[in-house]
Amino acid sequence: MGREAECTCDWNGTSAKVKALIEPPELILRGALKRRVPFAEMKNVRADIGKLRFDYRGETVALLIGAALAAKWVHFLTAPPPNLAKKLGITSETIVRMIGPADDAALTEALASASPNGGPAGLILARVNTLQELSSALKAAAEQLDRGIAIWFIYPKARGPRERALVPGMASKAHPLTENDVRTTALAAGIVDNKVAAVSLTLTALRFVKRRTPKLS
Repeated sequence: MGREAECTCDWNGTSAKVKALIEPPELILRGALKRRVPFAEMKNVRADIGKLRFDYRGETVALLIGAALAAKWVHFLTAPPPNLAKKLGITSETIVRMIGPADDAALTEALASASPNGGPAGLILARVNTLQELSSALKAAAEQLDRGIAIWFIYPKARGPRERALVPGMASKAHPLTENDVRTTALAAGIVDNKVAAVSLTLTALRFVKRRTPKLS
């Protein structure tokens, strides 16, 4: 809540009515002025007399959103981003069951934050590349899912220009598993997604939990 606002934007001397949205990792402006501003490229972010001000690629920007919201947005935009362990819900007390390989450095680092103790898992991570691996992971975790344990399916993300540029050979590789594949297959198994998280440049994740059964009145 509180991460969107209808406001006036002054972009380097040009004023326009916009809808501003905080959608990590970007600030998005829609309306008469359309921009997508990565948090990492915003400089000198500050609140000033009811305005959120920042510099972006040599230009000055001000959003008239009110003093309270400006202060809140400054705090959010300048706070260190959460690490992967926090995004996945892994703490030093979390016992994690890993299905499939932890074949990504960010994923390995997140797992290092989990409890080293044995015992019943409180969270499942499933690293999958294909529909067959997804189905196998669902079968392997069926009992725990039925008991309400959450599962993250971690799979290759869609390849945008940035990822193709930074990861050699990515454009030529097949992409056998899509977000729609993951969601459709999991929903058919009786679990529903409630969170999404970026894992790395090449991997993304969807979190699923057991579908709630409506109570009879």
